[in-house]
Amino acid sequence: MPELPFYPPMLATPGTLPPAAEDERWAYETKLDGQRCLTYLPGDGTVTFRARSGAEITGAYPELRELRDVLGARPAILDGEVVAPDRHGHSDFERLQSRMGLVDHPAEAARMRDVVPVRLLLFDVLFLDRRTTVDRPYLERRRLLEGLGLHGSHWSTPTALIGHGETALAATREAGLEGLVCKRLDSVYTPGARSADWVKIRHAQTLDVVVGGWLPGRGRLSHLPGALLVGVREAGLLRFVGAVGSGFADRERTMLGELLRVSAIDACPFTPEPALVDAHWVLPRLVGEVRYATRTRAGLLRHPVWHRLRPDLAED
Repeated sequence: MPELPFYPPMLATPGTLPPAAEDERWAYETKLDGQRCLTYLPGDGTVTFRARSGAEITGAYPELRELRDVLGARPAILDGEVVAPDRHGHSDFERLQSRMGLVDHPAEAARMRDVVPVRLLLFDVLFLDRRTTVDRPYLERRRLLEGLGLHGSHWSTPTALIGHGETALAATREAGLEGLVCKRLDSVYTPGARSADWVKIRHAQTLDVVVGGWLPGRGRLSHLPGALLVGVREAGLLRFVGAVGSGFADRERTMLGELLRVSAIDACPFTPEPALVDAHWVLPRLVGEVRYATRTRAGLLRHPVWHRLRPDLAED
């Protein structure tokens, strides 16, 4: 059997839909909320799963090992994502986290396969039948993948739509899915690179939040807020929902730093108080708008990004 090469995954660049005039040159896939997974099938009856970092994660997902027999003696490397579907069939990263840490705990991983079942969704093939395919265009690789017929109890090959980007984006938004990944039909697979040939679009939600504190930045930002600590009002109490550290222009970060310094207080305004090191508390008066992907079961924001200050909503 050939020794399979090691390929770190190709990454997408955040962006927007391709121009309408180029629409037919792109494929559109649903953006998944799971763990990136490279599947190595040497063709000898074994299988190895590796995360984006290259770390082996085979032990965390015993139900996926059945994939080792599907291609027989055909060696292959497949790219995909492990997801834990919720009751609506949507990938739920918070559910998946209960499986991700079980790589070195086989007994618990075996027990959890029935508690939090996972699926491996496959979207690319990087090596097949003793030949690399990373230098072939996306459309050719996609046809090779679909020709493998990889549809089983714990894995499948989701559909890719060629053209109709606006329709695909609207459909994923209306279905409550995370977003869309756009891939050029002529793009080669560049291992380990973040390429403009793949574009990811995440559907963002917005929320008005109250600023209750801040964490200092690092390096040149050490004298400015590195992240704002924000919350929402519930039953008269300010509930902490997360730390927002991106989305600020330099001028805005400086302005916020000045506003926060004159609002400093000793007591934490959040109930309950979040366990944070080096937090500076402020009077909860400033209101801002943030964009975020989803909220955890505990109510925390995932991937929050600062959008703007809302002086019209400032609290008394």
